[in-house]
Amino acid sequence: MRAAVLEEYEEPLAIRDVERPTPDPDGVVARVDACGVCRSDWHGWVGNWEWFDYKPPRGHILGHEPSGTVIEVGEEVESVSEGDEVAIPFNFACGHCHECRVGYENLCENHLGLGFQEGAPGAFAEEVPIPHADINAVPLPDGVDQVEVAGMGCRYMTAYRGMAHQADVSRGEYVVVYGLGGIGLSAVQIADALGANVIGVDLMEEKLDLAEELGAIATVDGADVDDPVNEVQDITDGGAHVSLDALGIEETCKNAINSLRTRGRHVQIGLTTKEQHGYNPLPTDTIVMNEIEINGSSGLPPSKYGEMFRMVEHGKLDPGAVITDEIGLDGVSEELEAMTDYQTVGIPVVSEFA
Repeated sequence: MRAAVLEEYEEPLAIRDVERPTPDPDGVVARVDACGVCRSDWHGWVGNWEWFDYKPPRGHILGHEPSGTVIEVGEEVESVSEGDEVAIPFNFACGHCHECRVGYENLCENHLGLGFQEGAPGAFAEEVPIPHADINAVPLPDGVDQVEVAGMGCRYMTAYRGMAHQADVSRGEYVVVYGLGGIGLSAVQIADALGANVIGVDLMEEKLDLAEELGAIATVDGADVDDPVNEVQDITDGGAHVSLDALGIEETCKNAINSLRTRGRHVQIGLTTKEQHGYNPLPTDTIVMNEIEINGSSGLPPSKYGEMFRMVEHGKLDPGAVITDEIGLDGVSEELEAMTDYQTVGIPVVSEFA
């Protein structure tokens, strides 16, 4: 089968034929119908994240935002059949550990990172194996488009969990989103659907415009103002109720927290690079004196997909609006290169693999 293989960090992926996968007894193989190209793929492509065992080895297939159709089923699988169209989470759960048993499959103690870790070859390929398929292959409801689901595979679902679960965004609250890449733009749309008043902050005019199309009541161009925190404080009359750092650099993390009012809730989704090696300084005194709550958000438990899909089915969420490009497998390296300078807008999705 055809796949995009990481042979050298920061070099174009090698498009070549590799051996097709076979299912484990409790797994399936899916034909990949679409796969998003995410900034997390960029992190893997440049060789980040060794500090939490997510640095993909050379020779690995990247790609962790797929949707697909089941084409081969292991003999122990009970709930998935050949021909099922499925969503595929990026953090494969075991289904048996404590976290899985209490509904936090996204935090599985034995998880495998799709496209990042040994044993979980990614989905920039014509086919992808899915272990523990009864939990990791989530049947799609009627009318949910495969390309849209690929866009939901990491960024959208993580933003959904961050806004709906971790921050518990309420009607009428102010939400500020720092960094309007795929995660940030998804969060804008989701927070708006939950009834919030959303402000987007970025340096790129095209991203700011798209944020307004997706529901932001206001945007702040960080390149045009002296202090985006002051701008957010003015717009929100004293600070946002919820902030999100979708980028993971020191400046956006600090500014997002400083943009909150007292008892505000911060959500961290952006992850760090080699320069930070997993750590960002925080405005500790502000956190203490204003009783700021800080939450992480990593994926979405498959058991919670239903609530997100129902919002899509009934038109309250539109993940397709965040998808800006459909590309072939040959175009993945170009998208990764563009992410180095934050030049991609929205979510590009691979929809042609042959």
